[in-house]
Amino acid sequence: MDLAYLRAHPQHLPTFLTHQRIRETPVHRGVSSASRLTLDDGTSLFAKSWPGGDAPEGLFAAEVAGSRWLREAGAVAVPEIFVALPDLIAMEWVEPGDAGRQAAEAFGRGLAALHRSGAEHFGAPWPGWIGPLPLDNTPSDGPWSTWFADRRLLPYLRISADRGALSGADVAVVEEVAKTIGRYGVEEPPARIHGDLWPGNLLWGADGRGWLVDPAAHGGHRETDLATLSLFGGVPHLDVILGAYRAQWPPAPGWESRVPLHQLHLLLVHTAAFGSGFRGAVRAAADAVLRS
Repeated sequence: MDLAYLRAHPQHLPTFLTHQRIRETPVHRGVSSASRLTLDDGTSLFAKSWPGGDAPEGLFAAEVAGSRWLREAGAVAVPEIFVALPDLIAMEWVEPGDAGRQAAEAFGRGLAALHRSGAEHFGAPWPGWIGPLPLDNTPSDGPWSTWFADRRLLPYLRISADRGALSGADVAVVEEVAKTIGRYGVEEPPARIHGDLWPGNLLWGADGRGWLVDPAAHGGHRETDLATLSLFGGVPHLDVILGAYRAQWPPAPGWESRVPLHQLHLLLVHTAAFGSGFRGAVRAAADAVLRS
């Protein structure tokens, strides 16, 4: 099987894998099972499937739709998806490289262009997923603050509380943020955002580009992508990325003070999906919002 054949017959990939007709090398990547496939013509692909059986309905379809939507903007490198099946996707392989200042500057400019390409609504026309959890993408005309509280904070707060990942006091603080969110956020039209842009979802390629992977793409607030880039230690050359971004499309004044608000969504996703290990980060972000 070569890439031309795979493009024409993507539905045959599972059979080739089952009968070991393609070289497959396991790699670590997120909550899915992942591997590097090497085709007969030497092309490498990155494949994802769900460990132990059928993937949750719509999980990979959401990634495919989001990746293609981001690629349509032509602003930032996003792997092309060649196989899009309910339980298996395969896409362009990104050969790892170094995170240099020049690549960071180009990525910052590209991210601004991506955001500026916009979205018709907050949310998206497809059901969303973020990590192992559903993401409510029901399209909304906003305002952003109400949409963010109702669709991005409160659902994951409830899951986190139900699984005991947050205390009653933690829940009360986040609920106060959601109730008073209009005081802290700045309203903007929906931007075309990655939606899960923590540092692990920005890959630095050997081609000198920053690549966006594992999107939870939707129409959202561009400050959300900017804020999550600094989570969990931050991406390399974050100052260069932000400087290049500001040169293209400056965020509204005081955006740095709103970083905890925008990070709160992804932190709540982590307590909802992975438990109380992220409780301290959720509480710190919520407290910072209320102090701002």
